[in-house]
Amino acid sequence: MVTETKDKIRQYVLGLGVDDVGFANIKDYSSPRSPEIASLFPSARSMVVMAFKEASNCESPSSSIAMNGRLDLMEFTRSCNYKLTRYIEREFHIPAMSVPVSYPLDMNAKHMGLVGEVSLRHAALAAGLGNFGRHNLIMHPRLGTRVIFTAVLSELDLSSDPPVTEDPCIYCDICVESCPVGALDEEGKTDALKCLSNSQPHGIGGSIRFWQKFVKASPEEQKKMFYSEEYMRNYQAQMIGFQYTCFNCYTSCPIGNDL
Repeated sequence: MVTETKDKIRQYVLGLGVDDVGFANIKDYSSPRSPEIASLFPSARSMVVMAFKEASNCESPSSSIAMNGRLDLMEFTRSCNYKLTRYIEREFHIPAMSVPVSYPLDMNAKHMGLVGEVSLRHAALAAGLGNFGRHNLIMHPRLGTRVIFTAVLSELDLSSDPPVTEDPCIYCDICVESCPVGALDEEGKTDALKCLSNSQPHGIGGSIRFWQKFVKASPEEQKKMFYSEEYMRNYQAQMIGFQYTCFNCYTSCPIGNDL
């Protein structure tokens, strides 16, 4: 029965255009920083984890084109999340809850938007969708590094898929050398603040820095600041969310770059 249920869900998910899907029992999921699943969904017993290939947009030197690819992908993942959640609820008559790839995030002083309610990397690991590489991203056996994940939690008591036992990372350190701010210098750790200051300069951090400069500026300088690229980009970020301007850890990795 469990195999039939998993096959049924897998077929549905792949029919949505998702690149791959795995299953993890809640008992096999472990994240060092995210809260316990029981605190989010007390009766959850398993999760369906979906893998999505990043588009070639991330290769573009234009930050606008690159970020547009990520926005497209995020919109698609949200659609798939909702469809799968409703499919499980309708088909099996149980509650299900989706976990988004990104926003909204817990922005309190303790986490500052750096810790997800569910660690999708650890969910993918538990669901047999890959292993961690030197860049601390999950490397999918077929899709490589350029892949992001979402998950749907439910009361279905499903077993975890077999783990990926081979290590897809070749430890070439290209990702480390390609990081412009040294966020990967310490093996096994990503310095998130270094990464975000470079990859997401426009958003809450950029907005705070802008207004700090604004209050110290003269009236004439303040008028000019309202027409600056910095202000315009921060204004735009308020509408579409944090804008990525660096994808080096994705694009530099030589593993799984085949289209």
